[in-house]
Amino acid sequence: MLSDIEIAQSAVMRPITEIAASLGITGDELIPYGRYKAKLDDNLMTRLESRPDGKLILVTAVNPTPAGEGKTTTTVGLGQALTKMGRRAIITLREPSLGPVFGVKGGAAGGGYAQVVPMEDINLHFTGDFHAITAANNLLCAMLDNHLQQGNELNIDPRRVAFPRVMDMNDRALRHVVVGMGGRSNGIPREDTFTITVASEVMAILCLAADLDDLKKRLSRIVVAYTYKGKAITARDLRAEGAMAALLKDAFKPNLVQTLEGSPALIHGGPFANIAHGCSSVRATRLGLKLADYCITEAGFGADLGAEKFFDIKCRIAGLKPSMCVLVATVRALKYNGGVDKAECSIENLPALEKGLCNLEKHIENLSSFHVPVCVAINRFVSDTDAELAMVDDACRRLGASCVLSEVFAKGGEGGIALAEEVIKLCDTDAGAFTYAYPDEAPAREKIRTLARNLYGADDVAFSDAAETALARIEKGAFRHAPICVAKTQYSLSDDPLKLGRPTGFTLRVRDVALKAGAGFIVVYTGDIMTMPGLPKVPAAESIDVDGTGSITGLF
Repeated sequence: MLSDIEIAQSAVMRPITEIAASLGITGDELIPYGRYKAKLDDNLMTRLESRPDGKLILVTAVNPTPAGEGKTTTTVGLGQALTKMGRRAIITLREPSLGPVFGVKGGAAGGGYAQVVPMEDINLHFTGDFHAITAANNLLCAMLDNHLQQGNELNIDPRRVAFPRVMDMNDRALRHVVVGMGGRSNGIPREDTFTITVASEVMAILCLAADLDDLKKRLSRIVVAYTYKGKAITARDLRAEGAMAALLKDAFKPNLVQTLEGSPALIHGGPFANIAHGCSSVRATRLGLKLADYCITEAGFGADLGAEKFFDIKCRIAGLKPSMCVLVATVRALKYNGGVDKAECSIENLPALEKGLCNLEKHIENLSSFHVPVCVAINRFVSDTDAELAMVDDACRRLGASCVLSEVFAKGGEGGIALAEEVIKLCDTDAGAFTYAYPDEAPAREKIRTLARNLYGADDVAFSDAAETALARIEKGAFRHAPICVAKTQYSLSDDPLKLGRPTGFTLRVRDVALKAGAGFIVVYTGDIMTMPGLPKVPAAESIDVDGTGSITGLF
């Protein structure tokens, strides 16, 4: 059996000019980065502005487990299947972060015969977007520290710097650092932090901005620090937004690539869903809706994180209305939620599956509360038995969700035809008026409690003193009605990664709250979630290599 990278490397790719031509994109609107990837010029969006939108399809999943779910694989395979059926379809994905590539996952471009290519490029540097985001973020940090060094005209309190440096790598040693050491000429000594680039507010801004003017406006609103008297200092106060926007000018353009079967894919932006808002860029999604009749996008991790943020943040800010939602699950993952060890997930175990189905059921209930039609896609493994598949199908239908087997990993687009047919049908189904989890005008505390109780299943929320202080300040300001972005473990509906299935009787612990004025949302930090991940005991980097011909191995 071929590995993912072997399948990708054996693919015969079409020149990116052909992929663009199939979408009606002209040569002047295409900016090639080699033969197989390109950026799309801003003029393309301007030309297509009056064209009607296609159907917007969200792909999400149950809470992730070590047994695997296959959300990106399903997204790619669905795009391939719709294209195979003669439909104009395009997928819009996030760009992989180098943190997981070298940490646990080893790659994030789909799997089997449902991948985006060139797989190695997409996983490693791609078109340099993340480097541009890192540079823009750290330029602002450098300008802040330089301001402190050059007399501190704005009277900034060095103890109240609110904007961290970033790098796109898992490195726990950088979570808490001291900068400015080594004498007077090296800056003002102060404590600082690093987060991973995908959690940067600059990443969120790039992904939520409507156009370059909006990008610059959002950058200018970033709160970088506070004065000794408590006044917020922004990037505009440091006169940094122009240079930051200049660094991001090309990164703001969506990237065009292709699937293994030559269908089009837009890959742009990449915020994590557990510590950020988890969606690809608004720019790419809007473009996808204009270029195709069906635009399939994914949201990170489980539906309690990525899908909720897609609806309540991305759709709210961009005015998007999804036509339907695909909820990806595996029999293996559900048995894991039922208490089965990963090593035994391939053995039939109906009692454990029945116990673990509560996780799937809760996600179906949550998605239905937004009034979008839901289809459960069972990403099939060879170990799944007929009895197990029938049990999952019965559970879905009891809750009013259709259930379809997906075999795109093994069969590519052909294995997703049944799913594509159901998606087409549900796109024309009226599930009622699309709604959000909470109204704009609700206070931040109420929004947090609504998410905790209604979507996670918590009894209540406990706010730390730091969180209470931050909320009191936010609720008096101009962004008091901003949407909520919860930073929470992806492994559980609760804030405890060990509470699997459908936890009840717990209190969501909020340890801190931060306003991200540029992004336009309020981040709520819960439990023990970290914004700078660490590497595992055996990182995927140990298996990645390149030979003398430039051929890469170890990505999967």
